[in-house]
Amino acid sequence: MPRKIVSMRFDVITVFPEAFASYLNTSILRRAQARGLIKVCLYNLRNFTEDKRRTVDDRPYGGGAGMVLMAKPILEAVDSIKPKAKTAKAKIIVLSAKGRQFNQKVANEWAKKYTRLILISGRYEGVDERVRQALRAEEISIGPYVLTDGDAPAMVVISALARLIPGVIKLESLQEESHWNLLLKKEKRARSGRGIEYPHYTRPELLTWRGKRYRVPVVLLSGDHKRIAEWRQKHGGL
Repeated sequence: MPRKIVSMRFDVITVFPEAFASYLNTSILRRAQARGLIKVCLYNLRNFTEDKRRTVDDRPYGGGAGMVLMAKPILEAVDSIKPKAKTAKAKIIVLSAKGRQFNQKVANEWAKKYTRLILISGRYEGVDERVRQALRAEEISIGPYVLTDGDAPAMVVISALARLIPGVIKLESLQEESHWNLLLKKEKRARSGRGIEYPHYTRPELLTWRGKRYRVPVVLLSGDHKRIAEWRQKHGGL
């Protein structure tokens, strides 16, 4: 029997779906989609508006600078695409600078628990709070800083989860990367070090750049696997 393919679907609601084209059709993500391991569907928020100008934003109540994405178009968009079956393993996410911080542990939990993520990309001053309330969505931030939109964070979430789908990347590669120890049990994590990946080097052995010489650490050329493992543990601590 052929191996069952475990896949994940990403539905992205955005004002600028064209911003995703180049990123999603390159390298690992392109191959993952071609193999049916992930599916990314993009939805233009303006297609769910009711006026001729296809308005998606308005001024904030209470005053203040900037514009806010209106709730109705977003709710209409989600209603048209969300799974109807209550058993569907789907999660709705609003990308927001004030949301819970996204990290490797969160990515791993979602990859195991859900088969579909609906990502709402914020823009301007943000999204009408009633979207989160009505959809019981979770707000997620990719870092303690503010971006111009939620499109880049949506790409980050897709990238982080897609690589955890079996077959997208070799398991051995995942285990030797930064933050993998966040997925370990507490006692194992305590012994694993900082959880940051060790430095990497490749040919040439001696690199000369603008009058300076940069060499590969001698231990990495020794062929002594025990010493190399110790060096990597010291300089990374995975």
